[in-house]
Amino acid sequence: MSLKLGLNLTRYYSINFDLPKRNKKKIIYIILHYTGMKKETRAIERLCDSESKVSSHYFVKNNGKVLNLIPDLYTAWHAGKSNWKKLKSLNNYSIGIEISNPGHDHGYKKFSSKQILSIIKLLRFLIKKYKIKKQNILGHSDIAPNRKKDPGEKFPWRRLAKKNLCKWHNLREDKIRKNRNLKLKMNDEKSFFSNLYEIGYSISKNKNEKINLTKAFQRRFRQSLINGKIDQECLLISKNLLNS
Repeated sequence: MSLKLGLNLTRYYSINFDLPKRNKKKIIYIILHYTGMKKETRAIERLCDSESKVSSHYFVKNNGKVLNLIPDLYTAWHAGKSNWKKLKSLNNYSIGIEISNPGHDHGYKKFSSKQILSIIKLLRFLIKKYKIKKQNILGHSDIAPNRKKDPGEKFPWRRLAKKNLCKWHNLREDKIRKNRNLKLKMNDEKSFFSNLYEIGYSISKNKNEKINLTKAFQRRFRQSLINGKIDQECLLISKNLLNS
């Protein structure tokens, strides 16, 4: 199968999906993942193994080749326990894209240029086909910050945003960096989390959850420093995202 955008897809079916078909209008999100496994072949096998209980609609190999594991109109099992805005169980409302990468536990590495090119083409196709808003292109860590780190801080969100394929702030990096590590003023922490909840992140109930949520936000929007600590730079970015 070849998309009009020049992306070659290979059918490689997984049986891990829900019946019946869903309505096309129900697809409103795209969730990006990394496989988090040492071997690419093993990752593909796992996504097609009925005992694993996991799957995704698409798989982007190291060489940029894209496998179509499950047709879009069937619900794949990629998001798990997840929340975004008022929705739970994002599997039901999304298309999942797994990208071959060993992840944080096995020598996390940069995504290949061929992978990124294929992701750009695939996102363009899916966004157009299902009329998906750019703010609804999310990472697994966005919708499950207490469980997941993928696709992680090496994923080029900013590059995708320049092509209007996802959300990003419009602040100058050199200017906001001056606010890095600057302590928050009174009530700033409350404002930061309020901004994140309005963006779509789930509400944190305790200190550990707030740290995980902050790290998820940083992996997405402040990728050069992931420390779980809120500073003036993080606050500025969160404010800008609501207004841009």
